Amino acid sequence: MLPALMFAVAAPALLAFNLPPSATLLNQALALVAWGVVGTISAAAADTFVLRRNSGLAGLLAAFALLILAAVAAPLWAGQPTGLAWSAAGMTFAALVLACTGASARASGHEGLVFGALCWAWLVAGLLSTAIGIVQVFAPDWADGNVIAAAAFEGRASGNLRQPNHLSSLLLWALIGTAWLAESGALRRRIAAALATALLFGVVLSASRTGIVGVVLLALWGLLDRRLSRSTRAALLLAPVAYAAFWLGLSAWAHMSHQLFGGEARVSSNGDISSSRFAIWSDTLSLIAQHPWAGVGFGEFNFAWSLTPFPDRPVAFFDHTHNLPLQFAVELGLPLALLVLSLLAYALWRAFVAGRDAPAGEAITLRAAFMAVLMMVLHSQLEYPLWYAYFLLPTALVFGLCLGGPPAPTPNSAPRRAFRPLVAAGILVALGGVVTVVDYMRVVAIFSPSPGAAPLPRRIADGQRSLYFAHHAAYAAVTTAARPSDAMPLFSVATHYLLDTRLMMSWATALAETGDLERARHIAQRLREFRNEDAQPFFAPCHDPAEASFELPFQCTPPSRPFDYRDFR
Repeated sequence: MLPALMFAVAAPALLAFNLPPSATLLNQALALVAWGVVGTISAAAADTFVLRRNSGLAGLLAAFALLILAAVAAPLWAGQPTGLAWSAAGMTFAALVLACTGASARASGHEGLVFGALCWAWLVAGLLSTAIGIVQVFAPDWADGNVIAAAAFEGRASGNLRQPNHLSSLLLWALIGTAWLAESGALRRRIAAALATALLFGVVLSASRTGIVGVVLLALWGLLDRRLSRSTRAALLLAPVAYAAFWLGLSAWAHMSHQLFGGEARVSSNGDISSSRFAIWSDTLSLIAQHPWAGVGFGEFNFAWSLTPFPDRPVAFFDHTHNLPLQFAVELGLPLALLVLSLLAYALWRAFVAGRDAPAGEAITLRAAFMAVLMMVLHSQLEYPLWYAYFLLPTALVFGLCLGGPPAPTPNSAPRRAFRPLVAAGILVALGGVVTVVDYMRVVAIFSPSPGAAPLPRRIADGQRSLYFAHHAAYAAVTTAARPSDAMPLFSVATHYLLDTRLMMSWATALAETGDLERARHIAQRLREFRNEDAQPFFAPCHDPAEASFELPFQCTPPSRPFDYRDFR
């Protein structure tokens, strides 16, 4: 189990090599394969799986089931391409399988073995990721992109996951794992303290908001959990102090050496501490008010938001609300979102109760596991980590472990028998990861052709046959077409993933070429709201005095009647 878990945690976190158009697709596919193998091994070693032992587990699985149904239904009424819908449904199914795997591990009395192996894996992955972060900040020229990814932001560590907030969450998990290893006696306390200090330094290097709040949460754990040893509680309580000391030290180093510490820019008076979160949350609330009952459709936030008038919208192209409750509310509608969130909240409460009431032998495992889940819940209020397989699947496993019932008494002579449907489901998840990579290579050929590759039109045509990634091929087709209107049917696929400057210009031009000037003007006006530099040539004729004596191009005038996103499905 330890080698499998080590690979499942470390391999996706440390893989720097990537192939366009997605920087993390290979990491996620690797996570699917690895966690599918973990689920298979764990289920095969389990004695039994009993759903009825904990209503919290039933609530968690019901929430996953509702999300799967919402994803599958999205193409039927929201116009979402089937590839995107089935991809989301498949990932949620994988999470359901891993939650059942965690539950079966506890029902078989293996929770200590599974969680202990996971803690070792987090620790190793965290230490190696910290080393990568140190290179990214102090020796960025060493980041070659294949072994060590280039930093996402100058002066900040982002690890090979390429996002500072993702690095910080991985390191926070590693800190929880280190605390468990120290409490269980698997790691000497002095060694654990030294390793935790190194991990905390990595969190500071990421300069992530999530990291700051997560360190405070660790301190609260130390303050409130009296079952922890005195030394572990003291270490957790001192974590914010050590964080502040590291922060001040790095700031002093940056000033003395005339180098950049990215954390300072995060809190400067010139920086936006929310990174436009407040603006996108305000827009999301407006969308919820406009579509409160059925929402805009699972996975359709970017489509609806980009095509809805918001004169003061943030300039970035957001594909997520960066807040899990708001995401569910705007996409599912308030009734279904409240049901899903209530089920998840109940499951979280039952996980807390399980750790609170557990006997001494189980308490440290269940409480540390609950903290790992709570850390990801916290992260999901500011970002969307659960949209990435390398966070979603371990979170589901640990959540299920918290909710699985205690081992049922069985006669010593009872034969061990794996829960076979769960074994099969684990294999299916692993195979899904393999299929994903094979399918992805169809569109990789479009954006990164090998020597002697077929002409671009042929590569695009092959990419359109992709099961999950046809939207990338459609994007390439409509943004490279000499006349965008010649590729008009493909806009129904390309526009439901991420509407950006190139795509919106092509779409508006295509509509204008077909004589649909009113809808073309609506898209152009929404693009204008983003105030993107790449769109300036598109709007340049609108400011040319020579055009005053001629009819202005369509992008220069607003439509004569209002539209909303549903007019563009």
